[in-house]
Amino acid sequence: MHIFQNPAGDGTIYFDNLLAPENIPVAYDPVAREFVAEALFCKNRELIGCNWVATGPDALCVSCAMTAMSPDASLPDAVENWGKTEEAKRWVLDNLRQWGWFTDTDTGARPIFHMLAEGVKPVVMGHHTGVVTINIDESDPVLRAERREDLGENYRTMIGHMRHEIAHMLWWRLSISTTFLTEFRALFGDEQADYGVALKKHYADGPPLDWQDSYLTPYASSHPHEDWAETTAHMLHLIDIADSFLATNLSAPHAPKGGWDPYKEPNGDKLTTFAAELTIKINHVNRSMGLADLYPFVLTDKSRKKLSFVHRWLFQGP
Repeated sequence: MHIFQNPAGDGTIYFDNLLAPENIPVAYDPVAREFVAEALFCKNRELIGCNWVATGPDALCVSCAMTAMSPDASLPDAVENWGKTEEAKRWVLDNLRQWGWFTDTDTGARPIFHMLAEGVKPVVMGHHTGVVTINIDESDPVLRAERREDLGENYRTMIGHMRHEIAHMLWWRLSISTTFLTEFRALFGDEQADYGVALKKHYADGPPLDWQDSYLTPYASSHPHEDWAETTAHMLHLIDIADSFLATNLSAPHAPKGGWDPYKEPNGDKLTTFAAELTIKINHVNRSMGLADLYPFVLTDKSRKKLSFVHRWLFQGP
């Protein structure tokens, strides 16, 4: 993610800022990819802290407009958790817009979001025919940590959830291409295999012993659809790590020269290699503070091929 120029004075602004250093209200324009000081603000700004510009007077921003169902505000912490969840959504949508997804020039379907809080019934995250359901309660770091421990996961964040579930929606859009499906099945397997049976087996038996040879996570081994979603989420992790590293003006000996932009790099393997080498170094820095690795995953040759496949189809845009 870029670091942005302050439109109200000197200095810089970060992606989640609502105010400039001068305490002047600002908002992010996702079309121009810049912050502005004088603009129509999203109608959800006061309610949930949305910091994007509106599409018109008394209107929502392009991100909030994708939310068709919001949580029951009477539930404990629902509004606060909804705000944190929408913040994660805006981040991921802005990532994907760099490749043309969900922009004004994209004529395909947008994801429709159901942002739900847990009440009497649990909320199961997922995607179905363009609708992405998100459990906003997981924006609570304590709850999320408990579920990460229960599921034996190395990583669990709201940005990660957004990347995973939007990835399912992207597969749904890409699957109209017979070329995509043929290539996908050759690399990931036949997604027509019974999904319910596959997940039941995964939760009963766990992943295969050699899952790390072919998959980025144990969950990816459960079904080709989940392998795609996990791999796509990891491609978005890696490119954002690379982009954010360069945005801070940090440098590395292996970094491409000449103002290289990761989102404009057509070679997925080159991008993955750069980001993976960065994560090794950043993991080492995290350990100096007694923190867990930033990116606690192993990229095998098979996983790299899958990442390159995902990159090729996302890079070419809708």
